[in-house]
Amino acid sequence: MTPAALRDALAHVPSIPFAPQPTPVEPLPRLAAIIGGGPRLLVKRDDAMTFGFGGNKVRKLAFVVARARAEGADTLITAGGVQSNHARATAAAAAKMGMRAVIVASGVPQERATANALLDALLGAEVVYVGRRDERAAKMHEIAACLRAAGRRPFEIPIGASTPLGALGYVQAVVELLDQMPAPDVIVHSTSSGGTQAGIIAACRLLGLSTRVVGISADDPAISIQAQVRTIVSGIGEVVDLDVAAEQALARGTTIEIDDRFVGDGYGIPTAASQEALQLSARTEALFLDPTYTAKAMAALIAYVRQQRFKEGQTVLFWHTGGQVGLFA
Repeated sequence: MTPAALRDALAHVPSIPFAPQPTPVEPLPRLAAIIGGGPRLLVKRDDAMTFGFGGNKVRKLAFVVARARAEGADTLITAGGVQSNHARATAAAAAKMGMRAVIVASGVPQERATANALLDALLGAEVVYVGRRDERAAKMHEIAACLRAAGRRPFEIPIGASTPLGALGYVQAVVELLDQMPAPDVIVHSTSSGGTQAGIIAACRLLGLSTRVVGISADDPAISIQAQVRTIVSGIGEVVDLDVAAEQALARGTTIEIDDRFVGDGYGIPTAASQEALQLSARTEALFLDPTYTAKAMAALIAYVRQQRFKEGQTVLFWHTGGQVGLFA
């Protein structure tokens, strides 16, 4: 497909333009110089979105919340950790649409709400706490059933809005990127629930791009995230009207590449490398990362450059997926 054809196909899927686009693409020359030079480094600034403190979830929710509105929903239910970026973005979308938001959070309430938890409260979201991550989905279903019994119209959004419909946000984002620059040789980004990476990979396959897409895990093993990304990519053809050739292209091409070696001791726990990446990005480019996701992804990019796994003459794009609110947790 051409970018124009893919843009036209996406235009037939309802979405809500929560934030003006495109987001900026900026060079990172001072960071590149301090880590040893080599490839040309750029950043795609989805952290700079003007809606709800931005981030990758805003792109995904544009499609998901449009579906909720079309189905007559009056309540959005989702889940995440106490400091979930996705939950905060969902609460913002609900407030903007005049809907109620219910967040199922794994963990315990903070004595004094900070960062995303503070924003959830300001946005009027109801937060229900569960003890473990694996309890969240069942609690979401339980809440949805209770609301339906009370005459409400809930719409459940899986963690990260990482569904084929949500992933269209990043299919669209790649088309946006190609309006700003030639396709980069490599895209590096943080990956967890898989929707962002699925959208980028699907777009690369549909457009026949040779771009390498490297997802840096923030939590789960590579094999687990690969399976999730594969499932999401395979479902994209069901939410976009594609011809036979495009359906075939969606099934092959760009490799699902995930590096889980930068997780460290676990989700949300900084590593020495991620702390260095966070400081270097701020001090060389005034670029703020977050401790949970983007700092670990940038740590991987820095390590790859130092190890000369990216070469001089290549263009490497760091896709900043937001989350900087986490600095204030």
